[in-house]
Order: sequence, then structure tokens, then C-alpha cells
Amino acid sequence: MLKQILLITDGCSNVGIQPAAAAAEAYAAGIMVNVVGIIDEGTIGQYGQAEIEDIARMGGGMSRIVNARELSYTIQMMTRKTVMDTIHLAVNRELKHILQQELEEDASRSNEYSLADLPPAKRGEVVQVMDQMSEEMDLRVALLIDASASMKPKLAAVEEAIRDLMLSLKARRGGSELSVFHFPGSHEGEPAVLDMDWATDMDRVKKLFHRMQMRGTTPTGPALLHVVDYYQYNSRNDLEKLSEDSSIAYKETGTGGVWSDYIV
Repeated sequence: MLKQILLITDGCSNVGIQPAAAAAEAYAAGIMVNVVGIIDEGTIGQYGQAEIEDIARMGGGMSRIVNARELSYTIQMMTRKTVMDTIHLAVNRELKHILQQELEEDASRSNEYSLADLPPAKRGEVVQVMDQMSEEMDLRVALLIDASASMKPKLAAVEEAIRDLMLSLKARRGGSELSVFHFPGSHEGEPAVLDMDWATDMDRVKKLFHRMQMRGTTPTGPALLHVVDYYQYNSRNDLEKLSEDSSIAYKETGTGGVWSDYIV
């Protein structure tokens, strides 16, 4: 199963562990992190853009800066590309074994193969298999939405994008599930809130945005780690038990790999 976190944000983090470090932890746990920076008429800022790029790079994913009108298309495109890129990596790892005989016969050939190295007939066969795999691979997408105060005017676009993404996922032949988080939570010990457990039910999306409370801080790093825990504990009940058994704290100052202390 392919696992990804899709972070939607419009600004810079200012609380807890630095988000690039959190994204690296996610990637180490087998979860790819993609980031969409959403802007309105202003700009996301040089610092914010650099942070978004760092999160995606350390999370093994991709980043895009878009306006609200492009959000729905961008989310679907990034999800599809994540699937295809993962399949490409797997195929390229296997190409050396597939073409081992040719490699032994021609010592001048490189040990590393890509699709371009295949004969046209074989290349078409592999591409066909890859397309089939992209439709049939099981997929889980955890959407992590920045609900800081500046995102309020953009939530309608986010809601529409989520509905479109769910329709896109339901059209796939493979198993597809979506969960939704927003951050920050309602108090300092809650870096993110789980709004929707793993689901394929479109009707569940309609009620999400009415209860989101917009707040000022942006604990992007702690929120990413919270979603990583969710993946590892696999359900709302297990995650709630983890939160009850753990002491989670974050403040607004700090150095090194964190903006502040973030202790689990």
C-alpha cells in the first residue's frame, strides 16, 4: 500500500519541531510527504516557499505553489504523480534483473537502466503494466490542512478540492482511502485534529469544515508527526489512546532542529 501525507498550507511554521525534520521522520516510516502552498492575491513569501520545498524534499515528495482556483486540479495531479513515481522507482529497480542477460552480453552497458534503455516493444509492455499498477495499487492519503487564521478565506477551495479528490479516488480500481486533519488543535497539547477517519464516503466530507476553528499559530512539524502516529496506529481509537498515554507539549521558541521543545 502506498502511503502519503498531503500538506496544504499558506504560511510559515512557528511552533514545535521544524517541519522538514518531521517530514524526514515520515519518509523514514514509509510515508511520502507532498506539499501544496496555497496563495491568494498576496505571496507566500520567500521563507514560506523555501520551507515548503524543504518539507517535500525531506519527505521524499513534491511541492507546488498554487492559487485557490488551481488547488483541486493540483491535489489530484500530485496524488496521481505520487503513485506513478513510486511505480517508476520499483520498475527501475527491477530493470537490471529483467535485462541481466543483455548486461552480461554487453559489458559496455551501464548497470543502471531506465525505461529509455528498453527496446520499443518491451518498453510499451512495461508502460502498460505500470499504468495497470497505478490504477490497482492500494492508496491511503492523509490530508493535513493548515487552519491558521490566514487560511480562512481559502477553506472553500480546500473543501471543493477534497470532494474532487474523493471522486477521483473512488474511480480507481484499487483500494483508496482518505483521512483529513487540520492544525493547530484546540489547545497547546493538541498539534492537530483528526476530522475524518479513513473513509471513501463522500457524504462525510460535507460536515468537516463547519467545525474547524481558525487559530493563529502554525505547528506544522508537530502536526506532521501527529499524522505519522496516526498511520502507525491505524485508527482514531488507537491514536486517541496514544494521546491519552503521552505528554505532548510545544512552545513558540527554540533552536536547532526544533522551533521549541516537542516531547512525546
